[in-house]
Amino acid sequence: MTPLSLILLYSLFRLKHFVCDYALQTNWIALNKGLSGRQGWQALLLHTLGQAIGTTLVTVVFAPALWWLGLVDFAVHTAIDLCKARLTHKMGWTPKDRWFWLSIGLDQEAHNFTHLAYIVIIYVTLTGGL
Repeated sequence: MTPLSLILLYSLFRLKHFVCDYALQTNWIALNKGLSGRQGWQALLLHTLGQAIGTTLVTVVFAPALWWLGLVDFAVHTAIDLCKARLTHKMGWTPKDRWFWLSIGLDQEAHNFTHLAYIVIIYVTLTGGL
């Protein structure tokens, strides 16, 4: 992989994340994915399914054999979002609270590091090492 292809891969993961986390996330998903119960789980899993599909699409462009990273992303993204949503809900944080925004920032950085891990896996697979 060239430096340019690594930058492209990183950019595609970030674009995928933005589109799936913001542009495609409906009000219903955003307002319900942190709730307990069936409706909360449905909203969360619908959201993270979109992320998983996006990760699969980005991954297969560079390394088709690693399609399963989409399944990993489904599990990891679900865990990250569940932790953030449940904590925010339990603590009663709203957009008026500093901790609400810190939790969103931490959530986004966790996803960013997840994408970095996928890039390392793709790089090692394609090049045979670091």
